[in-house]
Amino acid sequence: MLNSTDAGKVFDTILSIPGMNEVVKIDFKISRKNVLLLSSVIERGLSAKDDDKSNLLDIVPKDSLQELTAFAVDCLQKAGLTELNEKLKSLNSK
Repeated sequence: MLNSTDAGKVFDTILSIPGMNEVVKIDFKISRKNVLLLSSVIERGLSAKDDDKSNLLDIVPKDSLQELTAFAVDCLQKAGLTELNEKLKSLNSK
């Protein structure tokens, strides 16, 4: 098993492969339930505490993380779940 430094180097190498910055169009269908879950997973992953020493997201450029956040928001909007998601967050914070 790789330690976090080696895993970070491998991940950084993969992200540096030519063509990795090319935009691709992905057309898929997903249930509203899974949109809500995917959004939650993305948000949780991006807001993870620094306690996790193997957090490979530390080496990802900030603009890539912002794109991922925007993707989650876009999915919620297209599924009509933005308001529901906000209400669920407010319930969870109380």
